[in-house]
Amino acid sequence: MQILTNAAIVVATVLAMEGVAYLAHRFIMHGPGWGWHRSHHEPHEGTLEKNDLYAVVFGALAVGLFLFASTEFGPLYWVAVGMTVYGLLYFFVHDGLVHQRWPFRHVPRNRYLKRLVQAHRLHHAVEGREGCVSFGFLYAPPVRDLRQTLRTRRGGLAREGSE
Repeated sequence: MQILTNAAIVVATVLAMEGVAYLAHRFIMHGPGWGWHRSHHEPHEGTLEKNDLYAVVFGALAVGLFLFASTEFGPLYWVAVGMTVYGLLYFFVHDGLVHQRWPFRHVPRNRYLKRLVQAHRLHHAVEGREGCVSFGFLYAPPVRDLRQTLRTRRGGLAREGSE
């Protein structure tokens, strides 16, 4: 029974992390943390961008939780596992699939993955930090709704080629 409880904690943490990531992306990265996140919205040279410091911060939080919970495999340990799973999903889906930061390219055929890619492209269709849509990383609202929101806000997409 304990394994089911631990698995439920991991799954619940992964789901909760999408909410945390949404809020952090919307209100920190596109707010007072724009100084780091701007690099993600602008062309840059090299493999790394200043925005990658967010991954370091969130990774350090998970490691800190592992260290704090290392005396036993209690609930906080499994929360740290869930945070780590979410971080790996973010790395593979956002950095790899959406932004193609890997040395190989993959064009998704799966409807869910296509929707994530399209929603994130629409997020980047706006110049700067104001007026963006779709702040989640593993959940994306319907693309038609995002396009309509952008049209309403701007009278059309900022960069038509971003679709």
